[in-house]
Amino acid sequence: MIATMRVRASALFVVLVAGLVAATVPASAEPPTVPPLGSSFLFGVSSSGFQSEGSAPDSNWSRYAASGKAKDPYLNSVEFLNRASSDIELAKDLGVGVYRLTVEWARVQPRPGVWVDGDFAFYDSVIRQIRAAGMRPMITLDHWVYPGWEVDRGGWRNPQMVAEWLANMRRVVDRYKQFDPLWVTINEPTAYVGQELATGGLGPQDVPAMFDRLVQAHNGIYDYIHSVMPGAMVTSNVAHIPGGAEPVIATQFVDRVQLDYVGIDFYYGASLTNPPSLDPLIGTHWDATIEPEGIYYALRYYARKYPTLPLYIVENGMPTDNGTTRADDYHRADHLRDIVYWLQRAKADGIDVIGYNYWSLTDNYEWGSYASRFGIYTVDVETDPTLTRKPTDAVPAYREITRNGGVPADYRPTRAPGLCSIIAPPASCLEPVR
Repeated sequence: MIATMRVRASALFVVLVAGLVAATVPASAEPPTVPPLGSSFLFGVSSSGFQSEGSAPDSNWSRYAASGKAKDPYLNSVEFLNRASSDIELAKDLGVGVYRLTVEWARVQPRPGVWVDGDFAFYDSVIRQIRAAGMRPMITLDHWVYPGWEVDRGGWRNPQMVAEWLANMRRVVDRYKQFDPLWVTINEPTAYVGQELATGGLGPQDVPAMFDRLVQAHNGIYDYIHSVMPGAMVTSNVAHIPGGAEPVIATQFVDRVQLDYVGIDFYYGASLTNPPSLDPLIGTHWDATIEPEGIYYALRYYARKYPTLPLYIVENGMPTDNGTTRADDYHRADHLRDIVYWLQRAKADGIDVIGYNYWSLTDNYEWGSYASRFGIYTVDVETDPTLTRKPTDAVPAYREITRNGGVPADYRPTRAPGLCSIIAPPASCLEPVR
């Protein structure tokens, strides 16, 4: 961790100096027009099991939520378990082609060696409905949640965790391979380790072993998926962290695994105009700076790192504080259109970006709190017993985007690029977009 902090500090110093040089480069008078993303581009929505399903089975996260340590109790989240059909219709109405969900290990294997067909039947129905609605499922195998009986065995500190993880995930693959899903093996591995540290699932001394086991789990299920689906598309989505730490962080997981496409989660920006903050780490996500052009820099970074692999934005969205207007007056529809503009710029510049998922379809339980609202449909879990899905202004904006394959060619973002971005230094500062 100390080494990582030093790398971040060094990177920040480099880009601060580079920014003084970059600032003298004259901006072009008019940015280029942006052609649409094309009929093969995949627009989607994202969700996760524990965060949205309700009726949570015994797991590491249901135990944490019930421990009193979380900011808010879990209640019953947004009850996707009972409202899946109507939520799938909401996604279909947006015109998207991909629906991301989780098949929760804790739900389908409540005890060691015991799998429950009744709970698999829920996912059977959901995935069939996704397909019937004209969408392709994107199945996340592990979104930071594992069964309570695995907690009792030590979680990721347990040397047998990988074998037990693979035993379940092979069943999931076998059951749903017929639907030709896109696969995400492990959601944000680095953040997963961070969450385990924060919730007490492991201590600092256990971090290297958890990374090793996540690598073994990913590569094991990657090989298995390809043995039964030779043409499968498999990834593990990376949570992009501004500041230049990405090359160091990648050595723990991404540089050690096989991928068919690069899954990227991108949320926050940082530059000389808007220096980085600790807001995402302390839970006030809505106060963190959003610089939409940062998604271009992130895509360019991964395109250069993985020149033979396509890129997919698995998660992107904008948080608000309990649905209130952000202090920077950035509205969800404007943010969505601005982001899609930069996707089109990336595509026009030859970057092989193939898809984009909005996080998330509805508000949900953001790992201990209902305050951070990311939903394109907002839900007042704590105050509305009907859990009504209320459309935000991004709903009609997304419909128009999916219908037209992007924003109009002459669209201009509502936010100008920041000075000397440190999303992916030094290139994001020395090679700025205008």
